[in-house]
Formats: sequence, C-alpha cells, structure tokens
Amino acid sequence: MSRKIEKTDAEWRAQLSPEEFEVTRKKGTERAFTGRYWDCHEQGQYRCVCCGADLFSSEHKFDSGCGWPSFYAPAAPENVEEAEDRSHFMLRTEVLCHDCGAHLGHVFEDGPAPTGLRYCINSAAVKLEQDGDD
Repeated sequence: MSRKIEKTDAEWRAQLSPEEFEVTRKKGTERAFTGRYWDCHEQGQYRCVCCGADLFSSEHKFDSGCGWPSFYAPAAPENVEEAEDRSHFMLRTEVLCHDCGAHLGHVFEDGPAPTGLRYCINSAAVKLEQDGDD
C-alpha cells in the first residue's frame, strides 16, 4: 500500500526521539506504566507523533489497568488501520497510522461498551494536543 507520507529511516530518526523511532518505525513497545499518557486525564486529541494525523480522542479514553493508554474507538477511523500481527508467538491485531504507517499498538476485543474494543496504544506513538491549545 502506498502511504501519503514516506521517509527513510534516517529522516524519521532526525524527527523522532529514540523511543518514538523504536516504537513507531520498528514496531517496539514501551514498558507498561511508563509512558507519558497511560495515566493522563487531560482533554484533547491524540495525534500521530510521526505525521500529526488525528487518531484518538480523550472522550474515548478509559482506564483499562493494562499500563498503556486505552481507547474504545478511534477519533477518526479513516486515519487508523489494522494488520495481522503474528510476532511473539501470538496472533494479535496491530494498529497503524493510515497516513505514515506508524506502529501505534494493538486492538483487543475486551473493551467497554459501546464498541467492546480496547485500543492499547503506546504513549511514544502519539502526542496529546490539549483542548484549547493553539
């Protein structure tokens, strides 16, 4: 699939912190309970740290107890895509940014109503734009 935004690893490394690069470009995972947003209660939009795409809203965030920010739905479903992930001897559903292909986390079917989904997202993959920020 052709992406709207394509950059070399060198270009991504120049733009991102080492942790952001490892998570988003190399499909890494931050340790549970360590990310800047796992216990964040600020209101706003969570945007892709790589390209700024609108991904998740604080309106859909909930405390799942898993140690990562969790959302029951994307804010803009067209900006999020899913892919089969068979790494680590498991079958999971990976969540990616549609525009740049950044690895965001995984989605599970153990979330709350109304969707029953839990989008488990790495803090290093998103940046919170708080309501009222210019």
